[in-house]
Amino acid sequence: MIANSSSIYAYSAALLDGTQCPLSSFAGKVLLIVNTASKCGFTPQYAGLELLYKQYQERGLVVLGFPCNQFGAQEPGSSEEIGAFCQANYGVSFPIFSRIEVNGSEAHPLYQYLTREKAGIFGTEAIKWNFTKFLVDREGHVVERFAPRVAPAEIAAHIEKLL
Repeated sequence: MIANSSSIYAYSAALLDGTQCPLSSFAGKVLLIVNTASKCGFTPQYAGLELLYKQYQERGLVVLGFPCNQFGAQEPGSSEEIGAFCQANYGVSFPIFSRIEVNGSEAHPLYQYLTREKAGIFGTEAIKWNFTKFLVDREGHVVERFAPRVAPAEIAAHIEKLL
């Protein structure tokens, strides 16, 4: 992983099954990267994320879910439990990665890059809560950052512009 890369394609992360997935495997796709949690008030957004994925997948959208337990311990499960929850409750078919940290000294390098590229409200880089969303163009550049309260459906027009 390259610390000061100019695109997300320099990074990789482990999928729920532990397999390393280079983000370069999504080159040429529009990505919606989301830090997720199974026991959060925003957890029902999984349904909207899955809907976006199904609606735009053939045109080149991939949603990437990154479970995180840093906010209120709302993602305490194992990889197996996370995968089973997402499938059973929301029929999630988009890639879900192993649990990571998104803030602090142990933040995954991908999230260090994402937050550096698109600061949040008042210019802060830190992720404030679960279901913060980053929209990435086909070249791997971060285009927009959306707060947790922004429902997936509200992002559709932004996705359309990039497809």
